[in-house]
Amino acid sequence: MYPDKIFYEPAVIDYELGRQMQKKFEQLPWIPIESHNNIEQLRKNENQEFPRMKRHLIIGVRKSLKYTPNHKVSDFLVPYTSSGCSAMCLYCYLVCNYNKCSYLRLFVNREQMMRKLIKTASDSEKDLVFEIGSNSDLVLENTITQNLEWTIEEFSKSKSGFLTFPTKFNMVEPLLPLNHRGRIIMRMSVNPHEIIQRIEFGTSPLTSRIDALNRMSDAGYRTGLLIAPVILVDNWKELYKQLIEQLSDRLSPRTKQQLFIEIIFMTYSYVHRAINREAFPKAIELFDQELMTGRGRGKYCYRENIRDEGEHFLREQLSEKLNNVPIIYVV
Repeated sequence: MYPDKIFYEPAVIDYELGRQMQKKFEQLPWIPIESHNNIEQLRKNENQEFPRMKRHLIIGVRKSLKYTPNHKVSDFLVPYTSSGCSAMCLYCYLVCNYNKCSYLRLFVNREQMMRKLIKTASDSEKDLVFEIGSNSDLVLENTITQNLEWTIEEFSKSKSGFLTFPTKFNMVEPLLPLNHRGRIIMRMSVNPHEIIQRIEFGTSPLTSRIDALNRMSDAGYRTGLLIAPVILVDNWKELYKQLIEQLSDRLSPRTKQQLFIEIIFMTYSYVHRAINREAFPKAIELFDQELMTGRGRGKYCYRENIRDEGEHFLREQLSEKLNNVPIIYVV
């Protein structure tokens, strides 16, 4: 990602990372704002402006550092150095939170966030796992800020705890030589090639993601695999069968030996439908009334019997092709 303009809270210049960004993007327009959470001129844009808004970069100071308990692959979801993303996946859950303003926001007070991480890890009687990438893609962000490299090196000073993050990107080269001390868990999100092409706009190809996962494993990182989100398009069984065959063929023996799998079925919403219709009028329609039902206000999920069929099929295929890899949860 290379932004077209910067919206910034003036206080960011008081931080080292803010000054670095100011120098790096000094040739771009810098537009002062009161708050990264409420940029009125962007909030009032039409939905069709969504792709153009994804080129903007917003820089601010993160105010809330409250951790949220989690019981899947981590103990806590941690507010960290970014939220939003420059990619344009048609189902992106961040759209539910930020609507069309799900552009990439950077937060410059990383030292404050790291101090809390290390202190919380040190004060615990057990090794805690912190999810630092629940609101953004840190591999993508790293291409702009090098924050993930900085994070891995700084957290290596901690004597306890683990950090984990998911990604749909393959730009892991800068991470490979770092001294992570086995305390970083990268989880690669995958989908069939056709779904990535038609639905996950602006993300890395499947084969590149698999290769990146192998490279991280070879560099000693702990790695996981997200089959997420599972999207039940017309030929979904054939597509996911091919995906699992590709994973079986291309994942290295070392990766398979320490891998774990998460499976997440797609949820969708009225907000997604409204934005996608105007911003991507030729894109696939993800809402299927026959397969989906309401889930809370304005949200949709697959009907229970449909989802159960999907889970059974995926477990069967994974058992056949990757039978030694544990599935830690399905949602």
